[in-house]
Amino acid sequence: MSVTKAISFTLALSIVGAILGAWGGAQYVLRTMHHNPPLHEIVHKKLNLTQAQQKQIEALEADHGLKEHALEAEMRAANLQLAQAYKTDPTYTANVQAAVDRCHMVMGEMQKETIRHVMAMRAVLTPQQAKEFDDTVIQALSDQAQ
Repeated sequence: MSVTKAISFTLALSIVGAILGAWGGAQYVLRTMHHNPPLHEIVHKKLNLTQAQQKQIEALEADHGLKEHALEAEMRAANLQLAQAYKTDPTYTANVQAAVDRCHMVMGEMQKETIRHVMAMRAVLTPQQAKEFDDTVIQALSDQAQ
C-alpha cells in the first residue's frame, strides 16, 4: 500500500470514528435523559411531596420538557449538519469539525439543562427530602460513571 493510500485510509477511518463518536454520544445523552426513572420515581413516589411541592415540581418539569424538546431538535439538526458535511466531502474538513463541535456543544447544553432542572427540583424540597433526593442523584451519577 502506498503512503498516500495509507494516509487516506487512516483519515477516512478517523472521520468515521468522529461521526460515530458524536452520534453515539448524542444517543447516550438522549437515552440517559429519557430513561432515568429512579430520580423521577423518588420525587413522585417516595418523598411524600405536599400538594404545593407537587405543583411546583410539575411546573418545573413542564418547563424542563420544553427545553429538553428544543435541545433534542438541535441535536437532530447537528447530526444532520454532520451527515451533510460528510456527504459533501468524506474527509476531516472544517465543516466536519464544525458539525462535530456543534454536536458536542448541544450534548453539553443537554447535561447543563438536566443539572439545572435537578437543582431547581431540589430547591422545592425540605431538608429531609433533599437528603434522600441527593443520595439518589449521587447514586445515579456514580452508576453512569462506572
